Amino acid sequence: MARRFGGVAAVTGLLALGIPATASAAPPAQGQCATPLGTYTGAVPWGQRLLDPARIWPLTRGEQQVVAVVGTGVDGQNPQLRGQLTGGAEAASDCDGRGTIAAGIVAARPDPSTTFAGIAPEARILPIRYTNGGGSTEGGDPKALASAIDQAAQKGAGVILVAVPSTADSPELSAAVDRARGRGAVVVSPAAATQQGGHTYPTATPGVLAVGSINAAGEPAQTEAGGYLGLAAPGADLVSTSAGPGGGHRWGITNPGLAAAYVAGAAALVRAYQPGLTGDQVVTRLLLTAHRPASGGRDPRRGWGVVDAYAAVSSALPADVAGPGLPGKPASLPAVTPAAADARPHADRVAGALALAGVGAAVTAGFAVAAFRRGRRRSWRPSRFAPSRENSS
Repeated sequence: MARRFGGVAAVTGLLALGIPATASAAPPAQGQCATPLGTYTGAVPWGQRLLDPARIWPLTRGEQQVVAVVGTGVDGQNPQLRGQLTGGAEAASDCDGRGTIAAGIVAARPDPSTTFAGIAPEARILPIRYTNGGGSTEGGDPKALASAIDQAAQKGAGVILVAVPSTADSPELSAAVDRARGRGAVVVSPAAATQQGGHTYPTATPGVLAVGSINAAGEPAQTEAGGYLGLAAPGADLVSTSAGPGGGHRWGITNPGLAAAYVAGAAALVRAYQPGLTGDQVVTRLLLTAHRPASGGRDPRRGWGVVDAYAAVSSALPADVAGPGLPGKPASLPAVTPAAADARPHADRVAGALALAGVGAAVTAGFAVAAFRRGRRRSWRPSRFAPSRENSS
């Protein structure tokens, strides 16, 4: 049975945010740099609770994955990001702050002083600056963005997160996306246009996993809409790492451009747990396992639904399963049943190891039940969707 988006709205609407709305959604004014509000000690942020990465960490924490954050740079001195940056120091600072916020959502390591943590805390961050922000909510030159994407792909990023998309397109940008995908990278970009009817790039570029944003009630939180949107993720009332002296956090952040960071973190987890998948297969998994819109089809601002990181990592799918959004693929989604899971939090390595055993048993049981039901429906005839070697962990 397909999972519907309405269920996410009901669940997220009941979450107690515990987040004072004091942080600005916009980058700092020209001539100023981002500064932390302090150390966040409130309730676990609702976006983090929605994706529930601790449920996935017994399976994978994003080990050996490189996520490029293309935008305004990343402040590598933030304590939750210290030691995680790779690729040189040329972009390891961030006056604007948006790159550091996005990087924290992807890969901030758990810290006992805060309830905030990233989705894939063992992933490495490759910061690539193509714009300084300069107080503008818009991105920079699309040709410079194309060069940044090329650089990310050449340095081996398996996931390329465009944290600050451009409001203009160019042939060079489309070509850079094609080259990155040719190297096997997943290119993720947010729908972040501020003008009604506006588009951002490479968000609207074919082959890019375009991400819309939602608030805690499951409602769209961005202006940009279009048939190219693939998924939705949290983009309002967020918490993450902050650039600036002493590190720390910002919270109460509403910025649709940050929704793509959750999807990039989920993609890193999928790539770590299923290393044999191509970039397109990773995208297909994320689309097929999303919480669907109530219509069951593509929503113009929420795509095929809200990202479900656990289902994307753990569900049993054949390697050649068809998904939407790529040439020759269908315009609708088949139902996908996610693996059973142990939903308890995993606070430390010992608890995580014990939980891993429980998750493994539950997943095995879930596969067995699914196989039994399929067999009974097919009068025990062989199915062409038998699990392939690609899906083994």
